[in-house]
Amino acid sequence: MPSSKPAAQTQRKIQSRRILAQTVRHLKRQGRRVAFTNGCFDLLHVGHITLLEQAKRLGDVLIVALNSDRSVRALKGAGRPVVPQDDRARVIAALANVDYVTVFDEPTPYRLISLLKPDVLVKGTDWRTKGVVGSELVKHRGGRVVLVPLVQDRSTTRLLERLESLARNSR
Repeated sequence: MPSSKPAAQTQRKIQSRRILAQTVRHLKRQGRRVAFTNGCFDLLHVGHITLLEQAKRLGDVLIVALNSDRSVRALKGAGRPVVPQDDRARVIAALANVDYVTVFDEPTPYRLISLLKPDVLVKGTDWRTKGVVGSELVKHRGGRVVLVPLVQDRSTTRLLERLESLARNSR
């Protein structure tokens, strides 16, 4: 019977912000470039995968910060997230391009970015008009902010709309 415990390698990738801050300091002393991205990553899709692949190419190490369940509900409304934060963290940590995962409870990752001091902050181009949270922190330290093109018509919202439509049509 298979174990329900995450594989040790995947579990090691999921770190508290305190431990992750220590890990990042160690990596930077080794001269490693740290890339950072964040999001809800609810119902993982090809748009997410594309963002993570591109983000990994921009650094030696990729950190993904996940919005907590409470944070997702505040941003997206009741009924979200579809997938609980521990499951989302495990799925993201299982991806080869992702080196570390942490969960944040605040509405934005500003405090986490301030703590971790990534060299590269990566978001989708949809954030161009919204403003990338933490961009001034990263730029002030000599880092860069990179906006990755979105994969057209791929989003969690679009997936949920499609599922709702399929459910209505099957009744």
